[in-house]
Amino acid sequence: MSAIEVSGLSKTFPGGTRALDGVSLDIAEGEMVALIGASGSGKSTLIRHVAGLIAGDRGAGQVVVRGRSIQASGRIARDVIAARCQIGVIFQQFNLVPRLSVLVNVLAGFLGRVPRWRGTLGLFSREEKREAMRALHRVGIPRTAMQRAATLSGGQQQRAAIARTLVQGARVVLADEPIASLDPASAKRVMETLSEINREDGITVLVSLHQVEYARRYCARTIAMRDGRIVFDGPSGDLTIAFLREIYGEASEELVLPDASDGEILVSAPKRQLVDA
Repeated sequence: MSAIEVSGLSKTFPGGTRALDGVSLDIAEGEMVALIGASGSGKSTLIRHVAGLIAGDRGAGQVVVRGRSIQASGRIARDVIAARCQIGVIFQQFNLVPRLSVLVNVLAGFLGRVPRWRGTLGLFSREEKREAMRALHRVGIPRTAMQRAATLSGGQQQRAAIARTLVQGARVVLADEPIASLDPASAKRVMETLSEINREDGITVLVSLHQVEYARRYCARTIAMRDGRIVFDGPSGDLTIAFLREIYGEASEELVLPDASDGEILVSAPKRQLVDA
């Protein structure tokens, strides 16, 4: 079963900027896939379209997640709210409420699963609170439960955001540059957490990354974008520094850490496919 299907999706912003240009992809249930590209390549725009946060150009293009339409021909599906219950979105800036406790922020994952009046009043059952605590244990920060979210480090806040998607019951996680603002140790812990929920729970993960080293280490498959188009879809192990230069030219320097080398690849991968730009 396909977890994410995108067909012929284009997006043109006011002023004529073409952010997406006929993008098509298919991600199977249970895959963990990296989405890479230099600044302005269309990564974040694509993720927001898959999440149903913005609509593509009128007349063409379709997004389906786990068999449910998110949008088609430039129109968001009428029942998209129900479809979004299966989609967890993790942003670069965490999207936690700073003044509320970590536990309350994680409990927000229940808002699509409980009656609206309970969610509005913040009335969560004892079992729901236990489930939120189990999620915090899963991501390794149970001791932060009663702290205000603002007191956490960036890496801890991102793990709290992942815990919220677990409580939500998401079967697809879209992570938009989740480690861009983190130090290397925190970035590694967040990527390991995403890898763990993918491996142990079978949750499909599409993660947008700015450095290819993380794609090669944690994702068997990488989709590379340039100028709103997919230019590579295949094994992360094929993304050598030389190959990146072939795809991106000078812009490849954005994707490779200064001291990076083509090291060990820790995940197995499908067949390589270079896409004509």
